[in-house]
Amino acid sequence: MIKFEHIETFNFESAFRGLRNPMESWDKSDSQWVCEIETGKDIFIIGKEDMKLALKLVKAGSEHSKFTRQIFVSMDITAPDYWWKEQSTYKIGTVENSTSTMHKITSRLLTENDFSIDEWDGEDIGMLNNLNALIFEYQNQEVKDKKLWRKIIQKLPMSFNYKRTCTNNYQGLRNMYFQRNHHKLQEWLDFCRMIESLPYSELITIEK
Repeated sequence: MIKFEHIETFNFESAFRGLRNPMESWDKSDSQWVCEIETGKDIFIIGKEDMKLALKLVKAGSEHSKFTRQIFVSMDITAPDYWWKEQSTYKIGTVENSTSTMHKITSRLLTENDFSIDEWDGEDIGMLNNLNALIFEYQNQEVKDKKLWRKIIQKLPMSFNYKRTCTNNYQGLRNMYFQRNHHKLQEWLDFCRMIESLPYSELITIEK
């Protein structure tokens, strides 16, 4: 299971202004801010000529498409530990702020929604009941036993879900997209479909 919430993209204007710095071709830029009738908000629309140049640079390689490092994406991602372990490979230009088992794992009893388990069986139910028994014991101690707390942490399975607020950029997402677009984990396939839904996602997904 993987869930994406509060997705925001920003800084297109600055990125595309810098796109034309090397050749000092700012006068050829055809992107502009327009007022969206439905929302009344100003949105930045990338022009055909700017997009043509941008895609040319993206296809030329990461050293030529540095402007995509300045297009930022922020979102909340809820995913199991086994996915986060693989995602941690991509640390360049990223920032994350995670929920904390250290502070909150004993604050409540756990439910099936706290885990990414496709089909629950007796062993899974036993794991959940065992964890909750330990949490209940910890909650009812007047003097909290650190050893018991460590035991709870150590028994958490890789399917336990964490939420993190993540900030990345289009170049970082492009790297992830082409490395994970055919991965055996469904979470990675869902992640790539989310990337495809971003504004001007062709800057990420266009073939090399």
